[in-house]
Amino acid sequence: MNIKQAKQEIKDAVRAYLAKTPEGDYRIAPVRQRPMLLIGPPGIGKTQIMEQIAKECEIGLVSYTITHHTRQSAVGLPFIRKDTFGGKEVSITEYTMSEIIASVYEKMRETGLKEGILFIDEINCVSETLAPTMLQFLQCKTFGNQAVPEGWIIVAAGNPPEYNKSVREFDMVTLDRVRRMRIEADFSVWKEYAVKRHIHPALLTYLDLRPANFYVVENDVDGMQFVTARGWEDLSSLMKVYEELGITLTEESIREYLAHDDVAKDVAAYIDLYKKYEDHYGIPEILEGKVTTLIYERLFRASFDEKISVVHLVLSGLHTSFEAVHNWKKITDKYEKRIFANDFVLGYYCHLLQDALWFHEIADKYVRCYQREEKKLAYQRGYRDYDRLNYLLIKEFHLKRIDFTETEIPIDEISAEKLLVGEKNFKQWFDAIPCDKEDLDIYTWDVIEQYIKKCVRFCVSEVNALKNGEKGCDPENLFAKA
Repeated sequence: MNIKQAKQEIKDAVRAYLAKTPEGDYRIAPVRQRPMLLIGPPGIGKTQIMEQIAKECEIGLVSYTITHHTRQSAVGLPFIRKDTFGGKEVSITEYTMSEIIASVYEKMRETGLKEGILFIDEINCVSETLAPTMLQFLQCKTFGNQAVPEGWIIVAAGNPPEYNKSVREFDMVTLDRVRRMRIEADFSVWKEYAVKRHIHPALLTYLDLRPANFYVVENDVDGMQFVTARGWEDLSSLMKVYEELGITLTEESIREYLAHDDVAKDVAAYIDLYKKYEDHYGIPEILEGKVTTLIYERLFRASFDEKISVVHLVLSGLHTSFEAVHNWKKITDKYEKRIFANDFVLGYYCHLLQDALWFHEIADKYVRCYQREEKKLAYQRGYRDYDRLNYLLIKEFHLKRIDFTETEIPIDEISAEKLLVGEKNFKQWFDAIPCDKEDLDIYTWDVIEQYIKKCVRFCVSEVNALKNGEKGCDPENLFAKA
């Protein structure tokens, strides 16, 4: 089965395992709730679907890569206690609570969720000393003498032996107590996920043209060469940041993510070609509805691969424009009931409104309207202006820096790590070198001042509409082209 089918299978099992009788007992007794064992190639998305299932089922999730653990952290540390049997005092070995079991209880305390998934990755790649513990875990749902709490479903994942030399085969006794699912790589399924995650369009276009290169594992005289789904996603993230910073992506950099010489070389050549298509066909002009006769003639003479690439370039431009809209709608739907109950959520909502307005009023006009090379320079100049503008805004409006003291962040999309980065940036802006309004490079103070005034009016209008249950601005109207 593919990863999408596996997700549905696990999701159905979760619903069945957590179903209860009118008396409040589980319809399937915990002892009969077989752990699910996913066997599939690395980097295929097993961890991602666990996160999706937990979110969609509104249950907790605790994930562990078991190869990072010792027997002590999995089972707990031994200690001696005294007891009396038949009038005779004896010493008995017990164990402290497993770190993994403790994490489940910690998750329950943090979230208030009493049910969830305990996901153990790379379970068949453990050390020799830990192997018996993993067998006990799958068979008895215990680590040492500590049981997994009721309501927590066990899902484990491992790699087939052809992908990992350290794989240990499970015996029949263990396999007879689990639900084993064999998962294969499937580009069409991954593509659905990739589109939602806004994987770089150049990579998606390449894979549409070369689907056989999506997942490759080969052994030759130079050792193992491989390409995985994880590699494409991580490379996409790098490409996006490189483009914003004006850094050239080299074939060597690609090979660090796609560890296959031929595939990496082919991808590098295609990315260069993809960039040429963007300039050759004037994609920014197409997005503005300014299509010349020359463009139609070029497309008519173009090869099939070239036509596919141009279509993806146009779609990419549209996706970029609508990303702010997507975030705006998502946060409204997801947090509508909490927007006015928490100042942090309300602030984040207003931030998304401002982002949408920024793309419409500023970015499209001053940065994104250029061809590729000019756009890179515009981005660099724009980022430099951000630092200057923040200093000027702090000075103009007499802003003061305050430390964020919340222990829990009420928005899933903002991690503690992102918050720390934000705090670091704030400090840099408050400590920045003084500058004048004339020192701005790509923007002007008048433009920014007008934008701020529009933001205030826009945010007040949208917040009031939301509060009164009225229809506000349709986000997509912000991107309607004349």
